[in-house]
Amino acid sequence: MAAKFLKTATVLALVLAPPMASQSPPLSPEQRAVTFLAGEVPRWSRENNCFSCHNNGDGARALYAAKQNGFPFPEGALTETTRWLITPGNWDSGPQNPAFNDKQLIRIQFAASLAGAYAAGLVQDRQPLIEAAESLLPFQQADGSWQVRGNSPVGSPVTYGPVLASFLARRSLEQADPVRFAEAIAKANRWLASAQAESNMDTAALVLALPAGSPAGREHLRNLLVAQNGDGGWGPHAANPSEAFDTAIALLALNDLAEKPPEAIRRGRQFLVTEQLVSGGWRETTRPSGGTSYAQHVSTSAWATMALLATHSER
Repeated sequence: MAAKFLKTATVLALVLAPPMASQSPPLSPEQRAVTFLAGEVPRWSRENNCFSCHNNGDGARALYAAKQNGFPFPEGALTETTRWLITPGNWDSGPQNPAFNDKQLIRIQFAASLAGAYAAGLVQDRQPLIEAAESLLPFQQADGSWQVRGNSPVGSPVTYGPVLASFLARRSLEQADPVRFAEAIAKANRWLASAQAESNMDTAALVLALPAGSPAGREHLRNLLVAQNGDGGWGPHAANPSEAFDTAIALLALNDLAEKPPEAIRRGRQFLVTEQLVSGGWRETTRPSGGTSYAQHVSTSAWATMALLATHSER
């Protein structure tokens, strides 16, 4: 009798219990990263009354890429940045962070971000792109390069270094007007074709910059694949512990190839996913490793986000 009563009570409890709230599926690593950056990108200008390379350069560029790839985030996250980017003549005005006041680097990063806004359809007028590209020309060296150097011979997520900076500057010229800037592009091409890689980041940038079928392009690709660590990531040099930024640059380079190496990309993606923080961002890659820097944190997270967005179909 007691057992029958308990059985009846259990059935009634199940019938009368309120339905369990349906749980939303967990966000993808890409969406978590985009959500993180959507909070960080507008934060700097709001709190510091100026625009920065890390938030409104790298960070915004990642959000423009997210827009292109259909990942949602609040529209207001990019409003002020886009308004700022379409006035290249004002990029040098206003308060500057003395730690990041390299006018050459500012122009390279903001020009790349503006190109991202144009590609995402948030900027319709090509004239600001042309103005931004024009502003890069005074900084191009006679040999065709842009010699951006930070505190370390190995470039960082914020400071880039000459190889990555030259690739990004050349790409901005191409996106603005390849005919108008043909001479500067040709000079950059000649320098990149003969550039020596001093780090895995340089190697990845040269894979991005050079024709895949060229002798130099093939050599840099071989070196990049050999440098992949057992955990799937890349460090600043071969056999160095893997870092999020170096891995992101390598992934972007491999994904840009017509013939992609799927296993190397899959392993690189898995490293980034494993290293992603609860916040959605990534711990900053610093030179030397293990440092603390808000700027490097945002830029590292931006590069990792762009790498995951670019390789989203390779999961």
